[in-house]
Amino acid sequence: MKTAILMMAHGSRIATANDAARQVAAMVQQMTGFEIVEVSFREMHAPNIQEGIDACVARGAERILLMPYFLFMGAHVLHDLPEEIAEAKKRYPDLVMEMGEHLGAHRKLAEIQAERIGEALDRLGWR
Repeated sequence: MKTAILMMAHGSRIATANDAARQVAAMVQQMTGFEIVEVSFREMHAPNIQEGIDACVARGAERILLMPYFLFMGAHVLHDLPEEIAEAKKRYPDLVMEMGEHLGAHRKLAEIQAERIGEALDRLGWR
């Protein structure tokens, strides 16, 4: 079965702010080797999640791993994203769709924060 990865981000009114999600998706595609890696947004920017699912299907996906690009377990992760998947299952009853875990508290996120702290300290001349 051809598998797609759909990153689901919040979205911002500032279009360039959404570019970071696209950049991460490109890195994920390079790191994982998946042919289909798409990005969608819950609010304020296109493509929305339904359009992201449609894009995966249009590229030949037979199953989609929907990955929340959310830091915290909030209402979007708990309720809104599962509702989006349920809605898509009405349109694509034979498509296999499962949701992965949100980013949460992960050591690699702490490593990134520590790196950013070091960059800020260097930029400010504080070390």
